Amino acid sequence: MTALLQVEKLRKSFGGLAVTQDVSITMAAGERVALIGPNGAGKTTFVDLVTGHLRPDSGRLLLCGVDVTKLSPTERVKLRLGRSFQVTRLFLSMTAREHLGLSVMQRCGTAGRMYGHYQDNSQVTEEIDQLLGLLGLNLVADQKVAEIAYGQQRLLEIALALALKPKVLLLDEPAAGVPQNDTQRISAALAALPSDLAVMMIDHDMDLVFRFATRVVVLAAGAIIFDGSPAEVTKDQRVREAYLGSYAHDHNGS
Repeated sequence: MTALLQVEKLRKSFGGLAVTQDVSITMAAGERVALIGPNGAGKTTFVDLVTGHLRPDSGRLLLCGVDVTKLSPTERVKLRLGRSFQVTRLFLSMTAREHLGLSVMQRCGTAGRMYGHYQDNSQVTEEIDQLLGLLGLNLVADQKVAEIAYGQQRLLEIALALALKPKVLLLDEPAAGVPQNDTQRISAALAALPSDLAVMMIDHDMDLVFRFATRVVVLAAGAIIFDGSPAEVTKDQRVREAYLGSYAHDHNGS
């Protein structure tokens, strides 16, 4: 069966500095992959390359079997690639429901109309209600974004990505800036994502990462140094030295 996402020997340099070095990753339907590594490892650059916000110097990307290496971010979204960003990109004066109405209408090609029109379409409103329920946002659905907690804003960003019905979803630090006592909400939302969706998440919260991931990929200095199970990654000496350090020690009891 064709992989949903195939990244083949991706390379990217800035001013002679190699930031992405022959990175190859394949993801299938239903996979939950955590991409981790130290700051400066090239994780966000990798996501920008996959989503088309940066062009690689060499290498190839296939999405659902289609070569998207030269396609724009918008064209990749149409081919069912979704992402969230490190920093929220929301309209503070709009509600969560209004955001989702716009996102669904964008997918349907009707976003040029006034956002209020989504309320006249029962299929759209039903889909919005389902997304709000999935991400646990029902109680704040009609509050302005400026009035809801930051953790709920992060959940809304995931909901917006899901509204585009992706087959592959890239989450760039979904818990960034979220208070520790709210990360459980993020974790619960990730666990509720559709089972056939391929999800890659970047985050520095190792507890969240290990609750989420069935597979862990570790980047260091732009190159993959590990690709395997969560149980194996804490035992890998290169990963211990490059990133996990005391976390790996504590979770191995050695």
